[in-house]
Amino acid sequence: MNASELFLKCLEQEGVPYIFGVPGEENQDFLFALEKSSIGFIPTRHEQGAAFMANVHGRLTGRAGVCLSTLGPGATNLLTGVADANLDKAPLVAITGQGATSRMHHESHQMIDVVDMFEKVTKYSNSIAREAVIPEVVRAAFKIAEMEKPGATHIELPEDIAHAAVQEDVTIVEKKPLPRAVANQDSIDKAIELIRGSSKPLVLVGNGGIRARASQALCKLVTEKGIPVATTFMGKGAVAASDEHHVGTVGLNFKDYIIEAFELSDLIIAIGYDIAEYDPKHWNIGAEKSIIHIDVETAVVYQEYVPEVELVGDISNTLCLLNEQFDHQFETTWYSGIRQRISDSIAFYEQSDEATEFHTPGVIAAIREVLPEDGLLISDVGSHKMWIARNFECMHPTGCIISNGLASMGIALPGGIAAALIDPRRAIVCLMGDGGAMMNIQEIETAKRLGVAFVIVVVNDNNYGLIKWKQQMDEGKDFGTALGNPDFALLAESFGIEGYRPTTVKDFKKILKKCLGDRHLALIEMPVSTHVNDDLIQELKAYF
Repeated sequence: MNASELFLKCLEQEGVPYIFGVPGEENQDFLFALEKSSIGFIPTRHEQGAAFMANVHGRLTGRAGVCLSTLGPGATNLLTGVADANLDKAPLVAITGQGATSRMHHESHQMIDVVDMFEKVTKYSNSIAREAVIPEVVRAAFKIAEMEKPGATHIELPEDIAHAAVQEDVTIVEKKPLPRAVANQDSIDKAIELIRGSSKPLVLVGNGGIRARASQALCKLVTEKGIPVATTFMGKGAVAASDEHHVGTVGLNFKDYIIEAFELSDLIIAIGYDIAEYDPKHWNIGAEKSIIHIDVETAVVYQEYVPEVELVGDISNTLCLLNEQFDHQFETTWYSGIRQRISDSIAFYEQSDEATEFHTPGVIAAIREVLPEDGLLISDVGSHKMWIARNFECMHPTGCIISNGLASMGIALPGGIAAALIDPRRAIVCLMGDGGAMMNIQEIETAKRLGVAFVIVVVNDNNYGLIKWKQQMDEGKDFGTALGNPDFALLAESFGIEGYRPTTVKDFKKILKKCLGDRHLALIEMPVSTHVNDDLIQELKAYF
C-alpha cells in the first residue's frame, strides 16, 4: 500500500461520497488510488468550480465537502472557493498536490508555499511530511472542518510522499461524534430575566440558526412566546416566511422597512449570528441596544455588539432549555405593521403574466410561484442577490443558499451541481446575473456529463449591476461596469442542454415549471431592466 492508497482509506472512513477537482501531474498517484476507491471523482472545468461544489455540499449536508487540485496555479485557483467556505462557515477539506520534498528548499517550477497561503483562509492547513502521519492529519482536517463553527481546512500531499510505500504499521483514526456543549445555567437565568423585562424583544437569526439545525426549537420559541424574527441573508428559512412572527430579512446597505423593527425593539436576541453576515453598526446605531448572544462561541469584540449575556453552547440545546424554563407571551401588534409593509412592498414588485419587459424582483416572484416550498434557490452574487434576500420568501431551512461571508461571484452554477448530487429529486433553481454566470459557465459541461438536473436562470442586464447600483447611489453615475454577453440560450444549446429566452412572464413560468417537472438541465435567459433598483430607493426614501 502506498501513501495515496492510505489517504483514500482515511477518506472512506470519513464517509466522503465525492471529490471534486482537476487532475494534475503532482496528484497522479492520488488519482490512481482514487480510481480504485469507493469515492467518486468528479473532474471539473476549473478548480474554483470544484471548491464551490465542495463548499455547497458542506453547507447543505453539514459534512465536509472535498475538493482537489494540483500545485501552483491549481492551488491558487482553488483558493477563492475555499475562502468562501471558511467565511460562510461551510465545512470543506481542500487537498492539493505539491512537488517532491527534495525540491522544496529552493526555487522550483510551479512551487509556492501553498500551506502558508491556505493558512490565511482556513481553520487548519498542513502538509504530509511522512506517510505514517496521514491518518492523524486527515482526521484532524475533517474534525476541525466540521466542528462548530465549521469552515475550511487544507492538506498538502507532496508527490514523492504520495508515491511512497507505507513502511510502518499504521492505524486509521476512528471518527467519533463531536461533543455538544451546554450553555451555563447562570447565563440562561440572566437571559430569561432580560427577556422578561423586555416589552419588544426581537430575534436576529443568522447562519448558525440554519447550520446548527436549530430551526424547530427556534420556531417553538417564537410562536409560543410571540417574539418576532428577523433573519440575515444566510439565516433565511430558519423560520418560514409565511409565519406571522417572521418580519423579514436584514442585510441591505441602505435603510429598509425591517430596520424599523430594530429601532423599536428594546432587546435583540442574536442566534447564530456572525458579524461577517451584516455589520451591527447598521442595526445597532449608537450601540444602544441590549443584546443576548446565543451561539457556540463567545461574541467577538465589536463596538456595536457588546452583549449583556452570552449563552455559549449548542444552539439547539440552548433554545430547548429556554423553551422549557421560560413561559411568557408577548403582544405582537407592535411589529405587525412592519411585517405588512414588507409584504406589500414584495407584492408590489410582482409582474403580471402579460408583462414583456422583465425586472429581477419580478423574475424572483415568478420563481417563488413555481418552485415548490421544499425546493432550493441558489443565489449567485450581484444585484439579484439583494433582491433574493429581500423578496424571496423562503419556507424552510436550506431553502435558499446565499454566499454572504466572502460573497463570491460564480458560486451558483457549481453549487447547483452539488445540490443535485445530494438530492436528485429536489427542485433546484440557480439564479445568477450575467457577470457571475460567465465566471463559471464552463461547469455546464460538468453538469451535463454527470446527468444532473436543475434550472439555471440568468438575469441579464449586460452590466456588473450591483456595482453600478452602488455607484449610482453614491455618486449619481457609474463607470467601468458595462459588459457584452453571448446569446445565453444558444450558449446553453452548444453545451447540449436546453436554452430558452421567454417573451412574457407567463411564458417564463410555463418553461420553468416544465423544466423542473421533467427533471431537465436547462438555462433560461431573462433580459432585465434595472429601473426597479432606483424605484426601491425612492420608495424607501419616501417612507423614511
